[in-house]
Amino acid sequence: MVVYQEKRVPGRIILSAVVLIGIGVAVFCATSCHPGPPRFSPLPPEVISIEGYASLRLTRGGETAKSRLSFIFVLPDRGRIEALDPLGRTISILLMDNEEAFLVLPSKKAYWRAGRDEALAKLLGFELSPKEITDILSGNADAMSGWELEQDGQGRTVRGERDSLRFDVKQFFGKSALPQLLALSRGGEKGSLRIIRLNFNQPLKDAVFERAFLWDEAYRPTTWAEMEKWLKDEN
Repeated sequence: MVVYQEKRVPGRIILSAVVLIGIGVAVFCATSCHPGPPRFSPLPPEVISIEGYASLRLTRGGETAKSRLSFIFVLPDRGRIEALDPLGRTISILLMDNEEAFLVLPSKKAYWRAGRDEALAKLLGFELSPKEITDILSGNADAMSGWELEQDGQGRTVRGERDSLRFDVKQFFGKSALPQLLALSRGGEKGSLRIIRLNFNQPLKDAVFERAFLWDEAYRPTTWAEMEKWLKDEN
């Protein structure tokens, strides 16, 4: 008869194993969830579209919110902005075409329909058109009308002001004219936009601006008040 003896594992060894597992999980999250160092593609002679990844910090009404964004703009007036949670999952989607916009909350199967400028102001905190955002991020802010602009010794736009809205370029991508860190302000509202990735004139999938799914019976229109409450809960 073979007798099996139970081997006891010291608590210290178990604790060490747990620590190693925890370190492994942390390393995995750091390597798989972190977007990596900032990078951008060369600026083409003519910008047709721009897409990228950024982090947004917005302070208004005494509250501060942080989010990560992926965005695509196709000149002159189409755009898509996705707000993402720390794990990269979609919280909301803003679809823009001409003067119309739909802010979609997939988790609630709901959407809010509004004018493009109003929707952008609600989501980003500042009224900037897709073309203005594209001009600023592509270092072509001098093409914007109605703005008072300031340039540095290298001819790069470092500051712009229109009415009470102002942007300051705090950091560029290397020696390029492409902003990497923007400070935004309007009255008592303040924000900062840090660009993590920026690409120009990339091939786009047909479904990027698709909104036919909104007419599915599963989705329903809602008010901004209800949408705002849900967004605060998501954040």
